[in-house]
Amino acid sequence: PTAPSLSAHTRALHSRTHQTVITMAALTISAPIVARAGSFAGRKLATNATNGTVGKVSARAVWMPGSTPPAHLTGTLPCDYGFDPLGLGKEPANLARFQEAEIIHSRWAMLGVAGAAGQEAITGVTWIEAPVQDSQTYLGAESPFPLPVVVAIEVFVMAFVEQQRSNEKDPAKRLYPGGAFDPAGFSKGADFETLKKKEIANGRVAMLAFAGLIGQAQATNLEGPLSALGRHVADPWHVNAAVNAAAVPYL
Repeated sequence: PTAPSLSAHTRALHSRTHQTVITMAALTISAPIVARAGSFAGRKLATNATNGTVGKVSARAVWMPGSTPPAHLTGTLPCDYGFDPLGLGKEPANLARFQEAEIIHSRWAMLGVAGAAGQEAITGVTWIEAPVQDSQTYLGAESPFPLPVVVAIEVFVMAFVEQQRSNEKDPAKRLYPGGAFDPAGFSKGADFETLKKKEIANGRVAMLAFAGLIGQAQATNLEGPLSALGRHVADPWHVNAAVNAAAVPYL
């Protein structure tokens, strides 16, 4: 082909490309189909399709991309990603009980993981050895009571606290009592719902972490988590789960 024909072909190609870019930009502006990643409550977005119709799409995050959450998980609970493969929460009473149990276990797990690490970091005694020491100390001060008395006091106090919580008829106050249990007033802030999600998210990680502490202790002859972590950091290629027969059976 001659030079003039090449020039005409190039101009036509540029024109079509320019028109395509304009069309794509117009579609992007008129049909916003991408939802914010932080929308976890099943928010519905109106979209204008190219044929002029109006539809509704869900911006809810789910535990498996493309999966459909069960009908009883509507996204109203904090960190509800539609995960209930066994249908354990179909009954509303069961779902409420599971929600309460998860929150309580999350709080204990967060305290437990922090306590296990803090105990070893401050005193050098592991969380496994601490309860069976000959003499019990608290912040360096020796306890005047022997271990059986300490255990009895803890059981009595926890039983009393749980009884008081169980007597509360308001489901919201059973989970978030506020008052003396919220001295900083977080429950009164505008971001309280966000804090609920953060509590559950961190609590789930903490429950897995404490299960990991138990497994790690069994696999490393009751070694503390910080000590085991130190050995791994010092020699990661030779000190890890893959070379531990107790952690990975049948090696």
